[in-house]
Amino acid sequence: MASLHVVEYDEIETVPLAQVLPNDPDILYTPVPGETQLTFRAIATGCAIGGLVAAMNIYFGLRTGWSIGASLISAILGYSFFAALRPKLPFSVLETNITQTTGAAAGTMTSAAGLLAAIPAMKMLGFEVGYLELTLWSFAIANLGVFFAVPLRRQMVLVEKLRFPSGTATAETIVAMFSSGDETMGKASMLLRWGAIAAVFTLASFFIPQLGHPPMAWIGLAGVGAWGFSLLLSPLMFGAGMLTGLRVTASLVVGALFGWGVLGFGLVQRNGWVTGEIMSYASGARGWILWPGVAIMVGDALMSLLLSWPSMIAAFKPKKSSEVIHDPDGIPNSWWIGGLIAASVVTVILAQLVFDIPPMLSIIAIALSAVLSMVAVRSTGETDINPIGGIGKITQLVFGGLAPGAISTNLMSAAIAGAGASQAGDMMQDLKTGHMLGASPRKQLIAQLCGIPIGALVCVPIYALFDKAYTIGGEELPAPAAHAWRAMAELLVNGFGALPKHALWAMLGGLAFGCIVPLLKRVKSIAPYMPSALAFGIAFIIPPYYSIAMFLGTVMYLAWQKRSPATAVALSFAVSSGLIAGEGLMGIVTAILTLLGFGAVT
Repeated sequence: MASLHVVEYDEIETVPLAQVLPNDPDILYTPVPGETQLTFRAIATGCAIGGLVAAMNIYFGLRTGWSIGASLISAILGYSFFAALRPKLPFSVLETNITQTTGAAAGTMTSAAGLLAAIPAMKMLGFEVGYLELTLWSFAIANLGVFFAVPLRRQMVLVEKLRFPSGTATAETIVAMFSSGDETMGKASMLLRWGAIAAVFTLASFFIPQLGHPPMAWIGLAGVGAWGFSLLLSPLMFGAGMLTGLRVTASLVVGALFGWGVLGFGLVQRNGWVTGEIMSYASGARGWILWPGVAIMVGDALMSLLLSWPSMIAAFKPKKSSEVIHDPDGIPNSWWIGGLIAASVVTVILAQLVFDIPPMLSIIAIALSAVLSMVAVRSTGETDINPIGGIGKITQLVFGGLAPGAISTNLMSAAIAGAGASQAGDMMQDLKTGHMLGASPRKQLIAQLCGIPIGALVCVPIYALFDKAYTIGGEELPAPAAHAWRAMAELLVNGFGALPKHALWAMLGGLAFGCIVPLLKRVKSIAPYMPSALAFGIAFIIPPYYSIAMFLGTVMYLAWQKRSPATAVALSFAVSSGLIAGEGLMGIVTAILTLLGFGAVT
């Protein structure tokens, strides 16, 4: 089939893309004439759901290092809300797509704003960022990613037709919902029901901590419990385990056993390489095993990015076209170019005023972010994996050379690149969904731009709330991604001489392990047995009970699947999302209660 080159015009009358490309196999749905799309109710619903996901992701991400997307949740809950409400004008397929686009934009802000990595890493190093500055910064850098993505749509979605698995799944889900509404209502009901159960249990555990985290001393294993090997009854972690699957959660458990058991207890503590308390980052075993854990994560991120070289090369070599078609409802160049210039100017100004980054270095960071966003979008389109970690590490290495000794420049320049990759990948998933449903990309862009400020206005104050109520990076909120970014920045600034005794050798071993695992995954005969190097490394940073709890969530799902395969497949996403949302949102309530002086029953 001849490849297609799409030309976008500002002046052509709006025509649904399905009419321009009537034989496009990607298109699942053809809008009816006059079908409602960019409506206030669709935007408002997406903002509300996306805001909740953003709030939930702060708690979830600071505990696990991951965040969850809002696309499917926004689509399911948006459809279900209006199906139950039964408005005079029925909620349409295209309105559902707008709700999902808006919700995804708001929900992704937790990651795009750097609130799981760069910002808490800055906090750990003693840098304070004001509320207003952080809100403006989040809004500016997130918009960079959106406008990076827009000019890539033609090539990635229309010409090469990359799959973008999550975007495709969302489109298929929306079409399926409108053909089987009762099933969707059942999923939404299940999500809300398990969310309520998780919220009640979380609140009870706040007042009676032993309910959610029984002391190991009760069974005579206080010594094991001191190293973090205990039972955590966390709905959020159980839900995360159901979503992530056996390979990831088994890797977490094995990593915890090796990092905390073999290295921490068997090697570091017994040989007296550290003298402080076990859980002390400054002088204890926890601070020692952090370094090989970070090295594993860095090795995996960089090698995975390196192995995607075909995608990287293809990102800079657009396919030649032998046929020209028009995309009359495409996004005008003046929109994204103007938006990109505005977002870049604001980013450069804020970078200097807030983080003392020279304007030229900020411009370099934005240019590097644009290039790496192309890689991120292609990787997301082909594998559904957005390599934000690797992109952040590459940027840190670059600025370790450009601005040696400037730790805030190192972290926040990487934050610019990470935000670009995060929002560009998310935006392209949404544009893929919209393309499959015959939606207007212009209206999707407007929806995306509506969701971003709502996400920022929700997640920044909630981050500030957690920052006041807890020690971010401590036991309650271990923030593993932030520890990895902080450690990388410190290493580039202070050199290897600042490492704990013998930690350099452990780092070299971790780096080798992190690099080897992605290589071995390319060998088909052993690939199914390879661990997740990222999860293995994260297990060195978070206390073992988090890894154990996620593994138990996977075991629960596997038992459910064995007992009732059909219901497990149909409802597992709803149940797991409900568990995560229930504890995540109640975590905000318990943080407020902590600040008000309420606490555990003694």
